Amino acid sequence: MSDEPDAPEPVDEGAFGIDAFSLDDRLRLFHFAAAEKRHEYLWLLRAFDRGRANYQVLLHASDAVELLERLAADHPAAGAVGDVQPLLDALADWQILDRSYDGTRAANLAEYRNRHYVYQFTQAGYRAYRAVEDVLGARLEDAQLSRLVFPDILGDLHALAEANAAGDAEEVYRKLGRLDSVLNEMAQRAARFYLMLGDLARTNDTRPEVFLARKDTLLAHMREFTAELGRYAPLLAEAVEKAAATGVERMIEYAAEADERLFRSPADRLADWRHRWDGIVHWFAEREHGEAERLQDATVTAIRSVLALLRRVTEARRGGVSRESQLRHLAQWFTSCESDEDAHALFQAVFGLGAPRHIAVPYADPEQIPGRTSWWEAEPVELARTLVQSGRTPALHGPGRIERNDAQRARLRAGQLQEQAERRSAANALASDGVYGRTLGEPETRALLALLDVALAARVPASRSVTAASGSAHGVRLTLTPAEGSTTVDTVRGRLHLDGLRLEVTA
Repeated sequence: MSDEPDAPEPVDEGAFGIDAFSLDDRLRLFHFAAAEKRHEYLWLLRAFDRGRANYQVLLHASDAVELLERLAADHPAAGAVGDVQPLLDALADWQILDRSYDGTRAANLAEYRNRHYVYQFTQAGYRAYRAVEDVLGARLEDAQLSRLVFPDILGDLHALAEANAAGDAEEVYRKLGRLDSVLNEMAQRAARFYLMLGDLARTNDTRPEVFLARKDTLLAHMREFTAELGRYAPLLAEAVEKAAATGVERMIEYAAEADERLFRSPADRLADWRHRWDGIVHWFAEREHGEAERLQDATVTAIRSVLALLRRVTEARRGGVSRESQLRHLAQWFTSCESDEDAHALFQAVFGLGAPRHIAVPYADPEQIPGRTSWWEAEPVELARTLVQSGRTPALHGPGRIERNDAQRARLRAGQLQEQAERRSAANALASDGVYGRTLGEPETRALLALLDVALAARVPASRSVTAASGSAHGVRLTLTPAEGSTTVDTVRGRLHLDGLRLEVTA
């Protein structure tokens, strides 16, 4: 590998403004944030920003001092800035400020030769300053999911479809630009929100009260957001399809036509707006793999993570100290041991894995072996494999997995259905052919005995006289009626004599 530094990034000779800044120039813009006098640089740039807000673009050194004095009235730290001239020169060397000569300030030839300079933000320098201010001004309140934006997105999509159908290029340009900016902001908010959840999960062990104080707000916020997203997702997808039905290419041409970016070619503007429209389609129209679906899944996963974190914090506070804190203190004790013997003694005291635990295992029946019997003569104790191999006592587990024999179940079910069909057929034969004057077969005999059992169980004797009774099964009814003498039914098993009763089987 060569030790020579990389060649500087080539810059287009025709470029100007921010395009003329190479990669090294852009990285040098942030030198003021890491310099020794970074606070003074920051307050001086804030003074330039205040002048810019008041349309005072070009500032002399005296103008910068005056603005710093005004800032010091509200922010005393701004008054600590010393001589501003070397600060201005350094910022100009880093190309954060642009330095130019102002001859109008010279009252005579001597002052003209003294070169009165004025300063203003460069385009890249102002972007670098705003980036630093965004980092310094970031707050936890910025990390939130925006659920109130969905009605606006839906309204803009409907308005976009109407404008495209009506041929209003300027309205198409405005709605597409607004949709693109809203989606970018929503994606940035979601990214900040999930990063905030990760930071909160990492700091809960040191400050669990912070998490417990915000858990209800977090859960309510995420549940409301996922509910709104689930409600608006099909409506937004339908609105995107409706807007696409009015003509995507015509929409993109309208937006590129109304685009006022001077230094973009027509082809570049068409490609840019086509990319923005593809982003909108990817967000809402691709229902299975779109960004809206991914955001929904990420929010549901975050809710589960917060609930799991809540359970961990609650269990840790219930025990007085978390498991992680215990292990950290134990690791510090091991590190503080002066010798290996002390470390082994600490290990034995904490984990107790050195002693043979299986010696203390009793017999299943303590009275089976007398206590006076020697170990050499007594029967050995059955030990669990986990106790011998790892020193852990076997824990009770749930019921084992039930082995399902589907083939056997199918055979038993088929046999059951066949038996029921035979009983039903035999019962119908009893109802149609009767039970007297013929010999009943085996299926008919079983059906008759089953019906007779039901009927006899249902009859009610009164004063030694048998009243009529009946029983039904398999779609037929068996009726017992009193009769003089006895009746006989012939079956393959023999003859059935009924004293004072007669059988009638009806459908």
